[in-house]
Amino acid sequence: MMISTKGRYALRVMLDLAENGKDGYVPMKEVARRQELSLKYVEKILPALVRENYVEGVHGKGGGYRLVRQPRDYTVGDILRLTEGDLAPVACLACDAAACSRASKCKTLPMWTRLYGLVNDYFDGITLADLL
Repeated sequence: MMISTKGRYALRVMLDLAENGKDGYVPMKEVARRQELSLKYVEKILPALVRENYVEGVHGKGGGYRLVRQPRDYTVGDILRLTEGDLAPVACLACDAAACSRASKCKTLPMWTRLYGLVNDYFDGITLADLL
């Protein structure tokens, strides 16, 4: 399993908003500058975060983005699943996977299933507040 740039950057954006958004909205250009990220790339990540009600934005003077909830209410697992789609280590365990005809005789399936559970449990046990 490899977490994409999109997932890693989304975590960095969310952490920056958690750290710097206590007093209101944070302009994305400031987040991009602090995190040394391309503003264009950050702007591609934001629609999913807004759509899923992780952040809210205001346009115009004094605008920007802020977290909708407290940092302790966001898990790394939720953010990564939002950006990555799934954290399954093999295709047959992905949420949208068709039933595998070999599942009943697959000697490796229990191993992959356990790894999938460990990964989700690990990331679900870490919040933005923990990382701050």
